[in-house]
Amino acid sequence: MQVWPGQAYPLGASYDGAGTNFAVFSEAADRIELCLLHDDGSETAVELRESDAFVRHAYLPGIMPGQRYGYRVHGPYDPARGLRCNSAKLLLDPYARAISGRIAWDESVYGYPYGSPDERNDLDSAPHTMASVVVNPYFDWADDRPPRTEYHETVLYEAHVKGLTMLHPALPDELRGTYAALAHPAVIDHLIELGVTALELMPVHQFVNDHRLVDMDLNNYWGYNTIGFFAPHNTYASWGDRGEQVLEFKSAVRALHQAGIEVILDVVYNHTAEGNHLGPTLSFKGLDNASYYRLADEPRYYMDTTGTGNSLLMRSPHVLQMIMDSLRYWVEEMHVDGFRFDLAATLARQFHEVDRLSSFFDLVQQDPVVSRVKLIAEPWDVGEGGYQVGNFPPLWTEWNGKYRDTVRDLWRGEPRTLAEFAGRLTGSSDLYQDDGRRPLASINFVTCHDGFTLHDLVAYNEKHNEANGEDNNDGESHNRSWNCGAEGDTDDPEVLDLRARQMRNFVATLMLSQGVPMLSHGDEFGRTQSGNNNAYCQDNELAWVGWADPDAPPEPFLEFTRAMVKLRREHPVFRRRRFFHGRPVEGTHDELSDIAWFTPEGEEMTQQDWGAAQARALSVFLNGNAISEPGERGERIQDDSFLLLFNASSEELEFVVPVNHGRQWRAVVDTALPDGLPADDGQKVQAGDRLTLPGRSLTVLRRPA
Repeated sequence: MQVWPGQAYPLGASYDGAGTNFAVFSEAADRIELCLLHDDGSETAVELRESDAFVRHAYLPGIMPGQRYGYRVHGPYDPARGLRCNSAKLLLDPYARAISGRIAWDESVYGYPYGSPDERNDLDSAPHTMASVVVNPYFDWADDRPPRTEYHETVLYEAHVKGLTMLHPALPDELRGTYAALAHPAVIDHLIELGVTALELMPVHQFVNDHRLVDMDLNNYWGYNTIGFFAPHNTYASWGDRGEQVLEFKSAVRALHQAGIEVILDVVYNHTAEGNHLGPTLSFKGLDNASYYRLADEPRYYMDTTGTGNSLLMRSPHVLQMIMDSLRYWVEEMHVDGFRFDLAATLARQFHEVDRLSSFFDLVQQDPVVSRVKLIAEPWDVGEGGYQVGNFPPLWTEWNGKYRDTVRDLWRGEPRTLAEFAGRLTGSSDLYQDDGRRPLASINFVTCHDGFTLHDLVAYNEKHNEANGEDNNDGESHNRSWNCGAEGDTDDPEVLDLRARQMRNFVATLMLSQGVPMLSHGDEFGRTQSGNNNAYCQDNELAWVGWADPDAPPEPFLEFTRAMVKLRREHPVFRRRRFFHGRPVEGTHDELSDIAWFTPEGEEMTQQDWGAAQARALSVFLNGNAISEPGERGERIQDDSFLLLFNASSEELEFVVPVNHGRQWRAVVDTALPDGLPADDGQKVQAGDRLTLPGRSLTVLRRPA
């Protein structure tokens, strides 16, 4: 076999049409062998003799796409000093563009013998671990263009590749649960009809099914257990795992882009699947443990701000390079449109505290590729000081956990909620205005993958996670949920009616709020997980989306959700790009404020009204004639005006339509109705009229511009 010197960059396996360049970093290694794997189980070892700045490299002519490979690292094994090199372990390339196979859990994939964590284990892991794959980078993108949907026009839809598509009745069996299923017209048509502009995919980086879960006959369904930051997860591919997963993923992105739908990836750069000092040796740990991970004062152990056993070392230039290379790869080569960063506060931890100006954010800010796509933070981790909602830099948007909590509290009837609810409804200026960000920095959501589904939010007071095998001790116990009078399944028509109304209240509130709305997959169907609020290990029908018969008429709640997304899309007053001023806007020739707040009696809210402990109702006037931001060409934006009437109390209340904010209105939303939508565009309402709103309902009145 010919072996040429090759190049130190790019890292990974780079095929150029005639052969493949291999490059891998390790400062800890004495020497590294590239192992070419054959289908009969044998391997050919090639020592990487060239080294530049601790990057070993070689070029092998004739090595083609589909070739499986791994690395064996010869070097010190001394856990007490944080060194875990072991040539008996076949290691994945951190830059592998594809990964083949699965881990067959065995003692050989661990660096130590069972029960003796400080001793070296020399069992060969190759027969039981995964392999890296050389990938053909060439793909016909045709005329693919990123949709580049502005945030004020964005509706996010969080979905799981398998969970969204596994039970869809219109999909062929061989496509269900795969990237190809995302590209199927039946799935894309549903997203278009729903009004979705961006599909936020739960982890598709190659992840590992935990040893503990396999022993319990469960799976890591969610996938927050990454081992390959460049490789699409191979079990979501219907075409094969020798590089075919890359082509299939690209084809799905191309199809979604043709439909005008962006693709955003939920990425997990805060930790890896190798766990703590008792975890397996799969890649980073065996290549250069101390360069990749945050080690404790006693280096045999790991710092853990993620709750998963380890945290990547964010002050290491090699870790930062890997993350930035990965992000650029997914944008430039895979054409994704943005990222949602799991436990993003961990990315800001250079030492112990969360540092908003850490190196990672500096790199993102100046990067000409990554800085131009959507960047969404999950702004917390499990470490001290890890709850950082509102504290990310200006380029970033954030999952707004305070929005979720406040909206849940309002509709379940918690006291002293109105004032904070008003702030969340109008874009959370207390969190985002001081640092120059705008309402669109707030990703608003009521439910997501983590926690109750929308149906379960109104059907359960307590979590029911027994199926997870941890005696119901896992998952969040404080869910801010309310079961409407019965726990779980019931045939009580009053309870069922109230639950349906509460679901309409949540969706309507979400779409009427300033910021960027996010729906969780299947909530539009009212899907349930039977009260399980931590279905991370439920790779089955409990967590998959159950689709309705495509030939049957749409369910009323699906129609209502579509209508609320459409209402938002058609009216810029619900998706402003600037915060409200609370006063008339200059140059609009309108004496009315851009927003006004009223008691149910039609009087403007006072400080005493805001602070009343039992107050659970109010009206909000949104002036469509007082939108301060201009259109794309500098033109003035005008819209209809709206009056939002919220009654979150348990009793029916009379609302007086304010007398000085419009003479005549029409009801366009009424969540007290079974379908939530008044017939014939709703009844006409005059200024000063009294409207009776049943308990826990909202009404939207529209006044034409």
